[in-house]
Amino acid sequence: MSVTSRRAEGTPRLLLVSAALVAAFCVLPLVYIALDTFSLGWSAAYDLIVRPKVGQLLTTTVALTVLGVLTSAMLGTALAFLVARTTLPGRPVWNVLLAAPLAVPAFVTSYGWVSLTPEVASFPGALLVLTLAYYPLVYLPVLATLSGLDPALEETAQALGLSPVRIFLRVVLPQLRPALLGGGLLVGLHLLSEYGALQLLRVETFTVAIFDSYQSSFDGPSSSTLAAVLLVLCAVLLTVELRARGLRRYARVGSGAAREQQRQLLGRGLVPSLLSVGAVVVLALGVPAYSLGRWLVLGGSTRFPAADLLGTTVTSLGLGALAALATTLCALPVALLSVRYRSPLTSALERTSYLSNALPGIVVALALVSVSLRFLSPTYQTTGLLVSAYVLLFLPRSVISLRAALAQAPVELDDVAHGLGLGTLATLRRVTLPLIARGMGVGAALVFLGTVTELTATLLLAPLGTATLATEFWAQSSQVQYGAAAPYAVLMVLVSVPATLLLSRSPSRRAQSAALLR
Repeated sequence: MSVTSRRAEGTPRLLLVSAALVAAFCVLPLVYIALDTFSLGWSAAYDLIVRPKVGQLLTTTVALTVLGVLTSAMLGTALAFLVARTTLPGRPVWNVLLAAPLAVPAFVTSYGWVSLTPEVASFPGALLVLTLAYYPLVYLPVLATLSGLDPALEETAQALGLSPVRIFLRVVLPQLRPALLGGGLLVGLHLLSEYGALQLLRVETFTVAIFDSYQSSFDGPSSSTLAAVLLVLCAVLLTVELRARGLRRYARVGSGAAREQQRQLLGRGLVPSLLSVGAVVVLALGVPAYSLGRWLVLGGSTRFPAADLLGTTVTSLGLGALAALATTLCALPVALLSVRYRSPLTSALERTSYLSNALPGIVVALALVSVSLRFLSPTYQTTGLLVSAYVLLFLPRSVISLRAALAQAPVELDDVAHGLGLGTLATLRRVTLPLIARGMGVGAALVFLGTVTELTATLLLAPLGTATLATEFWAQSSQVQYGAAAPYAVLMVLVSVPATLLLSRSPSRRAQSAALLR
């Protein structure tokens, strides 16, 4: 058994009940899909699934997900290594720029590329655009891990005569496993549930087919059957990540990790490294920025309704803050159980929290509409119901961030606190939470970014008269009024900048050491 976890028998009951309630809430969309699928009948469901069209959707979805995870993982890891471990000039600036694509919604990035060159509307184009949009989900956790690794291990390997490449493969890469797997899982879940970007890029996956089916025929059972296939793909992805994660320990107690890493001289690789990093920034940020600027200046439909722009901005900020707070509170017991009290039960509760993230926002929204109308009618078309959808959609972002932070926080410090007479809640407040504060902040920022740019669930669940920056952008762009849509896209980027800056900040070693000594 890993020393970072405790016996399942010692699991605090309040923690277990809280996580179970969160997991039960996450199961709601699955129950909705199951009931809708059963209403179709086994024979009809089988006939629907074995169609050649479903085979095409399956091939496209799996290929895009696998290739997207691999390209995002390789690109994010390479960029993180350049920033964290080499003498790359201007590293603080590059760090901010490389994290900045998180502030640009994937459908805005796709809008920028498609409006400049229709040739990008293809499978290779979708792979390129979505990799540029989602690689920061790998880059940021890998960067944070590289910044906090103990240099003694690499120094020992160097003293034993290992080359830099072998040191990275045999010493550094295994320690990046939690960050790589967590970031890759997030990328995979996003690719499985992406709609807006793929619709613009003319690539049909299960999510696009489900949304189009709802819009064209309102055939709930047929669409839910397709969503069930998507859910199976999500389960496969979660199982692969769980198997690959294993039970290894990554935390340590001591002062070794507080020493600065020795940076590698780039030498002849300086110019190629600068050109590569610059190319990523230009493709991920420059192209969308140029496209938005072009439509703002040249768009015939461009206008700046101040009241509407201000109202949608305030609404988006408020919903983002509420969702970030609610999601962090829901993720905390799940993450604590998955790391501190590892068992088949706690692992199952954690896995359950990821399932709804792989479903299209419209399926999650329709499940909440169905439940609210049947059992909780006063909650229909309320802000609370909309925030609940955001929690379902973005809970994995917070859970993964908290889980990675807890994996790096030595459990021995909790044991010392218990030995000094502190109870479970006091230990959580005085020891555990300060150690994982940055992870909580990262998770909250990721949820905020997702909420501000969420589209499909908001379109269906927003109370009457409520509009966000994302829904207004989509309303204008769907009417081919690109100039009118551009101001809303620009504001979406601007309100996402503070959260992106928070995510791009490197963890302070002095603060980490001080936290360990408190």
